[in-house]
Amino acid sequence: MSVRAKKHLGQHFLTDENIAKDIVNGLTGSGYETIVEVGPGMGVLTKYLLETDRKIFLAEIDEESITYLKKNYGTVEDQTFIGDFLKTDFEFSGQQQTAVIGNFPYNISSQILFKIIDHHMIIPEMVGMFQKEVAERTAAVPRTKSYGILSVLVQAYYDVEYLFTVHENVFNPPPKVKSGVIRLTRNLKPGLEGNEHLFKQIVKAGFNQRRKKLSNSLKILEIPEVLQDHEFMDKRAEELSIEDFISFASLWKSQK
Repeated sequence: MSVRAKKHLGQHFLTDENIAKDIVNGLTGSGYETIVEVGPGMGVLTKYLLETDRKIFLAEIDEESITYLKKNYGTVEDQTFIGDFLKTDFEFSGQQQTAVIGNFPYNISSQILFKIIDHHMIIPEMVGMFQKEVAERTAAVPRTKSYGILSVLVQAYYDVEYLFTVHENVFNPPPKVKSGVIRLTRNLKPGLEGNEHLFKQIVKAGFNQRRKKLSNSLKILEIPEVLQDHEFMDKRAEELSIEDFISFASLWKSQK
């Protein structure tokens, strides 16, 4: 028995066992006892996760995959499955520290990253495979083409490491693009707490018109008068570091 890859679920099953081991080995195991795998499919990562001494949960919505996993992995039971990762509130782990891993469906990969950000106090670490472009954007640094909203928002909460590239020919069916594996390690930046909403607004407004200087792109947010001559106003969003955005949001909020 095998599972038919479903296009609407973004399924591309990894077939290379060495790469599967490398992805699982990307987890450090530090600071958590629970791991949730997103989109396990036929269990190419699951089999190695089950060999660890951590408690494993599986976020899977494909009934065919769930049936396959129950049949082929003896320790996988009904209570192992938590449903749609994007809808979970982490009650399955008692809201204990939980690592996230997966060969993530490309069509929801950004949503998965934003879900992780929203639950950063529960998720100390993530290792995941994304479309290479998304992985590069997540790890990008200022003054580069890939640097944008995703880069800044993720890196405000996590250190990002690009681990390795995965080629198309190790999947069934093969995707049309290369993939990249990254690791996130929680590292909440100082000054962010209490300013998160405004910080996100500034980042999104700045990059939504990334060719314009911040003096123009941030007008939608009603810039405080005292900040209208700030040095950042003469720059574009891609020129600011994560720390710049955080300090600017903190200063902005102090004027309200």
